[in-house]
Amino acid sequence: MRNIRIGMIGCGVVGQGIMRLLKENAASIEGRLGGKIEVKRIVARSKRDRGPFVPPDLVSYDAGPLLSDPDIDIVVEVMGGVQPAYEHLKRALEAGKSVVTANKALLAARGHELIELSESRGADLYFEAAVAGGVPVIRVLREAFASDRITAVRGIINGTSNYILSRMTESGLDFASALKEAQEKGYAEADPTLDVGGGDAAHKLSILAMLAYGAKLELAQISTDGIDQVSATDIAFARRFGYVIKPLAVARALADGSLDLRVHPALVSQKNVLASVNGALNAVYIEGAAVGPCLLSGLGAGAMPTAVSVVSDIVDVGRNLLSEAGGRVPQRAFRADSVKVAKVQPMSEHSCRFYLRFAVLDRSGVLGKLASSLGKHNVSIEQMVQEGHHQTQEPVSVVMLTHPAREGDVRAALSEIASLDIVAEPARALRIEPT
Repeated sequence: MRNIRIGMIGCGVVGQGIMRLLKENAASIEGRLGGKIEVKRIVARSKRDRGPFVPPDLVSYDAGPLLSDPDIDIVVEVMGGVQPAYEHLKRALEAGKSVVTANKALLAARGHELIELSESRGADLYFEAAVAGGVPVIRVLREAFASDRITAVRGIINGTSNYILSRMTESGLDFASALKEAQEKGYAEADPTLDVGGGDAAHKLSILAMLAYGAKLELAQISTDGIDQVSATDIAFARRFGYVIKPLAVARALADGSLDLRVHPALVSQKNVLASVNGALNAVYIEGAAVGPCLLSGLGAGAMPTAVSVVSDIVDVGRNLLSEAGGRVPQRAFRADSVKVAKVQPMSEHSCRFYLRFAVLDRSGVLGKLASSLGKHNVSIEQMVQEGHHQTQEPVSVVMLTHPAREGDVRAALSEIASLDIVAEPARALRIEPT
């Protein structure tokens, strides 16, 4: 059996982790693959020491020679970003080389183009590490659920957001303090917008929806809210009602053939399996029509968990090459002629229970005005708590849990309530995810 020869673009912490695994686990990998993995070229952004597992003589700073090298079987991309990664991988696939990538942003933006190119060239495009790091959710959706119909995928797929909300829950920290701690521990970037704003999870959800439903969609079709709207007060009230606030990404198949796609913080029951997924862990809860629920959980980021998924993809693609079976498993889980442009339910039509928190002046008739506005828009109250005392002259908190209501109706009611003279601050509204 011949060696599988790879070229790697990007050599940061993940790239260095890949090199470490290939060195330390060489015998095990060869036993599984039936051949050796040989790293021929590495392209880096800048000159610096990359530790004991990266031979300096393999490192260069121009991707051109790597992409034109006829001896390289697999191009591994761990540089991140949409450009120039897209051009590099497009060129690799056009040359008939297989590709392994961990680049979720690229796949969300231009993944279908790259997949269609790989299919036309008979090359493989694998991307296990793009979602949930070391959690093998891509492989499970693409292969293990091939005989079932997936009804829903719910997940915690951004470790930064989960860490922040977990610390707020465990220690009563406010959002700013929990974010600062996450940055100090290396869980959050200096600019955390993509994580706490929900964008990172939306990228990943678009990939999961593609694999679960054969859906071709744009990022703009995913309703996305960040966790920065959640306060320590909301977390405390949620606990009183028996809930935990978690950063969820949800893809559901609806009866009319459309998809429910959304990323947002949500109240989940303390009895729900996702409620116990804390810290920087990720978890994906898949529901199959036949098999029922399946939970996958583990480290969703970091050099070694991500590297494990990348190297596993290299082994899988290497097996295909050695057996001359490239393209055996469709990259999108569905054959090209089965992939459809996604019809996505408008968020205004989404129906669920809601957590509503109002900061109001403590006057007579306040509750009646709130209830009247909600009732006018078909929003029914299930439970209510009021906290505060009029003697302090400070606004009091009124928290309500609703019966299932249409999102558009809830938003219309809140807009009306915002104009009332009893309201001291904008209302807070969070969705309650069913168990």
